[in-house]
Amino acid sequence: MTPRTTFNHEMEELSKEITEMANASRTAFEKAVLMIADMDFSLREEVRALDRRIYELNEQIDRHCLDIIALHSPVAGDLRMISACLKMVEDLNRFGRYAMDIAELIDDFEEGKAFKRFESLRTMSCLVVGIVDDAVYAFLQRDAVKASQLHERDDAVDSLYDAIFREILTYMMEDPRKITVGIDLILVARYMERVADHACNIGEYVYHMVTGQRLDPKLRTGNVEQPPCRIFEHPEPRSELDLK
Repeated sequence: MTPRTTFNHEMEELSKEITEMANASRTAFEKAVLMIADMDFSLREEVRALDRRIYELNEQIDRHCLDIIALHSPVAGDLRMISACLKMVEDLNRFGRYAMDIAELIDDFEEGKAFKRFESLRTMSCLVVGIVDDAVYAFLQRDAVKASQLHERDDAVDSLYDAIFREILTYMMEDPRKITVGIDLILVARYMERVADHACNIGEYVYHMVTGQRLDPKLRTGNVEQPPCRIFEHPEPRSELDLK
């Protein structure tokens, strides 16, 4: 094989590794939120297993990227792509860590027994999952336009977080016995908000990778219709991201 053919093959393998890591990160996050929404304690070990796999993939992808740089000395667009991969996996790793943080809160909910279900948390989770999916899709499809649209949707997540914070604060003030659970719910919302921020980081990496330019705030377009949420309706398993 020619050096270019070998390089292209290595990049295809790298994309597959990132796709696996993205799927594991998204699944860990979804299961963690479902754990709180449904009080399904059995999901805790699944989240832990996924977190371990995410860490392994992070290390594997880091090594793969460095090997490609050492062997092929990429420049220009190729180098931007490798740089985006190295940055992106750090954000995907954070998804897994936030999922574990949510999973570790479950004991407080178990002790608190009954607590109010906040539909706004479900709504926020749907928004965040949509942003994560589109961020990874933008990377796989080299779609700078989709990457530039993520920040507007993140603004909606930020606004919803502020509303949830006030809603849960009122809930705690009405019943001081629920303060511990209330604080945990605020943390869950905060972790979701941070996941959306990391997904937007990925969008910025993709935009730079494709265009060679930094994403100017004036170029961030929004008003993108959000598809209806299905993750709390126990549908057929979500299809994994692919390379098509």
